[in-house]
Amino acid sequence: MTCAELLIRLLRDTYGVDTVFGIPGVHTVELYRGLEPDADPAASSIRHVTPRHEQGAGFMADGYARSTGKPGVCFIITGPGMTNITTAMGQALADSIPMLVISSVNRTDTLGRGQGRLHELPSQQQLVSGVARFSHTLLDTSALPEVLARAFALFEGARPGPVHIEIPIDLFNAEVALPAGRTTHDVTRPRIGRLAPDPALLEEAVSLLQGAERPLVLLGGGCVAAPAAARQLVEALDAPTVTTINAKGLLGSAHPLDLGANAALPAVRKLACDADVVLAIGTELGETDYDVVFDDGFVIGGQLIRIDIDPEQLARNQQATLAIVADAGLALETLADRLTGLESNPKGKTPGAQITAATLDALALPTDPAFAPYVPLFDTLQQVLPEAIWVGDSCATVYAANHLLSQPAPRRYFNASTGYGTLGYGLPAAMGATLGRPDLPVIALVGDGGIMFTLSELACAVEEQLPVVIVLWHNQGYEEIRRFMDNAGVTCLGVDIKAPDFQLLAQGFGCAAVAIDSSRELATAISERDTSAPLLVEIDAAGWQRSIAE
Repeated sequence: MTCAELLIRLLRDTYGVDTVFGIPGVHTVELYRGLEPDADPAASSIRHVTPRHEQGAGFMADGYARSTGKPGVCFIITGPGMTNITTAMGQALADSIPMLVISSVNRTDTLGRGQGRLHELPSQQQLVSGVARFSHTLLDTSALPEVLARAFALFEGARPGPVHIEIPIDLFNAEVALPAGRTTHDVTRPRIGRLAPDPALLEEAVSLLQGAERPLVLLGGGCVAAPAAARQLVEALDAPTVTTINAKGLLGSAHPLDLGANAALPAVRKLACDADVVLAIGTELGETDYDVVFDDGFVIGGQLIRIDIDPEQLARNQQATLAIVADAGLALETLADRLTGLESNPKGKTPGAQITAATLDALALPTDPAFAPYVPLFDTLQQVLPEAIWVGDSCATVYAANHLLSQPAPRRYFNASTGYGTLGYGLPAAMGATLGRPDLPVIALVGDGGIMFTLSELACAVEEQLPVVIVLWHNQGYEEIRRFMDNAGVTCLGVDIKAPDFQLLAQGFGCAAVAIDSSRELATAISERDTSAPLLVEIDAAGWQRSIAE
């Protein structure tokens, strides 16, 4: 078979890939020959989704990966296709999201020669390597199984992120053979064991935690695969727990020990400063989770136990008393088995639950003037779509939901306000989540500024019949940047942008659209929507606030 055919069969048969995102180009035609349905009607096939921009392909793969836990896969054209997708790869790298980007590159005999070939870069691999865990140029087609195995080994056994494999266009059609008598169904997927914590260090951690009088737990996105162990551990410790934005839902809805993603707020910061032992698992302790007010005010006053699969991360941001390299899920399970303590109290009467409740009361988030307008919005969305996955851009509704929203399970809430902080993420990532989890409704939270980066993906959403509910908060431009300019005493320039007619644009794409300004209208629009197609719900921010006041 050809190298392209082998690639497709390995992805499908060995690694269980069912969806790829990409835009065909002259350099990837032969790759698409391999993607055609198998002649065997019993064989599974890979669904190809065509976004309208390669950045959209990357964001879709990201949303697919976050909602399913499986790597998102992209097929991307040489040169401009790869420069287009690097922003999405940067977001995935910052949030440790598994993404496999397969691209073409110029012929092997022209690489690095600067001949002005179509889509030529001096070194595509060098450019992309800055936003990838690794980038590999395939020069020997027989090495393809090994390179794919490396990528999936990283996804499963190390800190995940984007992996890039580029194949010269003259190798797509090159013949390649598996060992005699073997098929792609026979290629064994390497079994990657999870990295266990060092037993001696684990004993020290257990000792510290058992002796803690004021424990605090910090759980990050690295923990999402082990929700049961996370609940068991925090309940055994009876410890107030910060669940970061990417860990939202890890403890379930409104758990009595869950402080939510509020580590940057004063009452939670006081807990961190006063705690005698802090346990941080699978979290970078980074700025966008712990210091969104940008004053370096999150200080850990007691002893810090850090557990992370990435040893370098254990030396960043906060100095640890005890640093353990381990898979976050396995560490949670091991610690939960070793520790004993108070069982969960559904009425929230344990000392830890009382501290958590008092802290949340001190925050008074639902009545905070900055958040109050969003409370009826989120209440309505949760009432009509209680099981929904919420996917957000970097916009006003997302900033509020980060603090206010509670979710029933992990992988039900993610956005681009963390890490890299790109705009344009919300819509295509929500589409990827819909493709990954067609059993759940999906809400996209977007703003009138950010959605313009990837609005063209509405065409793909209509084409693929994806029932995404797109909640567009229209506040007349880049409000967050306006606020920063005002606070800095800088004249507001470039932020009061002219908005298009979103209703007319949506209809032009064939997407149903409605403009509303009240909770009742929102509930009606969603309840009466066509569940086989996307819906754009445009909310005028000023009109919404007037309706609340009335």
